[in-house]
Amino acid sequence: MQLRHLRYFVSIVDAGSFCRAAATIHVAQPALSQQIAGLETMLGATLLHRSARGVRPTQVGKAFYREAISILQRVERLPGIVRSTEGEPEGSVRLGMSSTLAVSLAGPLVAACRTALPKVTLSLVTGDFLRIRPLMESQALDVCMVFEDTPTLGVSRKPLFRQRLYLIRPANAENSATSVSLETLAAIPLVLPAQPHTIREALDRAFGAAGVIPNCVAEVDTFCSVLSLVKAGVASGIVPKGDFSDIPGYDGLRPVVIDPPIHLTACLMSSAHMPLTSAAEAASALLAARVEKRFSEALPAEWERVPI
Repeated sequence: MQLRHLRYFVSIVDAGSFCRAAATIHVAQPALSQQIAGLETMLGATLLHRSARGVRPTQVGKAFYREAISILQRVERLPGIVRSTEGEPEGSVRLGMSSTLAVSLAGPLVAACRTALPKVTLSLVTGDFLRIRPLMESQALDVCMVFEDTPTLGVSRKPLFRQRLYLIRPANAENSATSVSLETLAAIPLVLPAQPHTIREALDRAFGAAGVIPNCVAEVDTFCSVLSLVKAGVASGIVPKGDFSDIPGYDGLRPVVIDPPIHLTACLMSSAHMPLTSAAEAASALLAARVEKRFSEALPAEWERVPI
């Protein structure tokens, strides 16, 4: 098997047809078909469903596609890896970040990286940890800064800080209480993250332990969607953030402490099976240093040191 087999197969899946792929990669269609037929013979499996409407991968083909993408990405990064082992870190770093963290930290991190690591380019992917983890495990991401509900096994993991969850209410909410119990919280109309989601798992476990069922009136999949619905007065939300002064347009939201507290842990993670490039190591160290600097300066009120 050669790299061109992987490139041809990925191009065909992306294009959805042999004809479009042939035009994109400038290979004659009969030759492309012959290469894929040879690849299927070599593997002893059918990789593509062929029809008059085009092609789509079989279940085996989907698995092969994921691995092919990972291999090609690693090959493409080899020149940068070689160059960055001698002298200044250089190359691209694919960074995953929980969307709540990205709101406050992505901008300062990219700015700091441009100054401290001018030859390093960050590529940022945001989302919940349960979405990001498969990308990290397949080496589609190098480093992740994410919230976890319980300690994650099978990864390289560095805890950074703890963050409690807050009930978030609109600025004009009538109730002025500064704290809320789980029993009271369960009766409030809530917009919650849709499963699977790290925050939702933590909440479901806490509500279950308290023997109550939350009044969920809407489910969403992004942090910004929660804030928008809360601001519109549709419902209250629960997020790992208690200060919205750094988010234009949302500084009027009212955070309410949940008692007893529910915590998430912000961690730096990477694959336990693939060593980081020097560029990824430098970016990871820079992010950890910026978090530590926040502890020595104006610490966000809701951040806590991780218990030892």
